[in-house]
Amino acid sequence: MDITIHASFLPHTDPDASLAFYRDVLGFEVRDDVGYEGMRWITVGPPGQPGTSIVLEPPAVPGCGVTDEERRMIVEMMAKGTYAGVNLATRDLDGTFARLQAGDAEVVQEPTEQPYGARDCAFRDPAGNLIRIQELR
Repeated sequence: MDITIHASFLPHTDPDASLAFYRDVLGFEVRDDVGYEGMRWITVGPPGQPGTSIVLEPPAVPGCGVTDEERRMIVEMMAKGTYAGVNLATRDLDGTFARLQAGDAEVVQEPTEQPYGARDCAFRDPAGNLIRIQELR
């Protein structure tokens, strides 16, 4: 089999704030920015990796089988930072951490040696999604 991860989806509560975080703080490229009926989907990805993207999407789009109660629960989980997340990797964890911290990203965990052998840090994006960044060794 020849299967790759093409895109992952993360919800946003404020498309402009999410765009600024992923583009200006993380340094991702904007690959697409589409609006439809008052909603907005923004596709971003790391420079030099055109085949890997994150789609920032409205949470629980109406008409997709999600009930009002489920939508309320999703928004509550997002606010607590327990709904969605993504793991990224970098060769310069300390430099990346400093850049994110300077960009006013919400720090969840400073760079730490984990007992399972990885060194990583964690932040929350403007929607509350957990962003873990592991150091490539």
